[in-house]
Amino acid sequence: MPVIVVANPKGGVGKTTLATNLAGYFASQGHAVMLGDIDRQQSSRAWLSIRPEQARPISTWDISEDYVAKPPKGSTHVVLDTPAGLHGWRLNDTLKLADKILVPLQPSIFDILATQDFLRRLANEKAVRDGEIDVGIVGMRVDARTRSAEQLQRFIEGLKLPVLGHLRDTQNYVQLAAHGLTLWDIAPSRVQRDLDQWQPILQWIGGQPVPAPAQNA
Repeated sequence: MPVIVVANPKGGVGKTTLATNLAGYFASQGHAVMLGDIDRQQSSRAWLSIRPEQARPISTWDISEDYVAKPPKGSTHVVLDTPAGLHGWRLNDTLKLADKILVPLQPSIFDILATQDFLRRLANEKAVRDGEIDVGIVGMRVDARTRSAEQLQRFIEGLKLPVLGHLRDTQNYVQLAAHGLTLWDIAPSRVQRDLDQWQPILQWIGGQPVPAPAQNA
């Protein structure tokens, strides 16, 4: 049972957007997916409460910021949304559950500086170095062709962690979230550009290597 943890100690970087849409993808593939939320704000749980009954099911379980529980039996895939300020025992307990960690990161220098210690901590974890846990970074609200994306790539290169892809700044995520939906709950033609951006992330989630980004001539 793969457990995908979405984590970044900085708030407002898109963790819940990434977590809910990843859960939506697993649900669209017919998996028994569980979406856990140890964030005090419980954004993912609130989102599930407005998810339409006719949408593919995504389950949750009782979990709190004071106790990181093991996912219940019967689930085949787990996505765990985490709070800002994740550190100490909560981070340690979360790492014990994780098979893969997705780190959403916006390309501003402020976000990069606020996240760099966390990324170094992950890169130096024995389980990460030994290949027991995979860590990947997703550029959020960014155009891959901009200097901001290049700045993000340069920073990450020193940590030897892969940038899996970039998700653009679009109202599609906002409007779908307001109805408890994900990219995989509507006609692909309406969000094809966004689905295309997810392909390298899903490839990595499935255990396949992500091609290195093309270098500018």
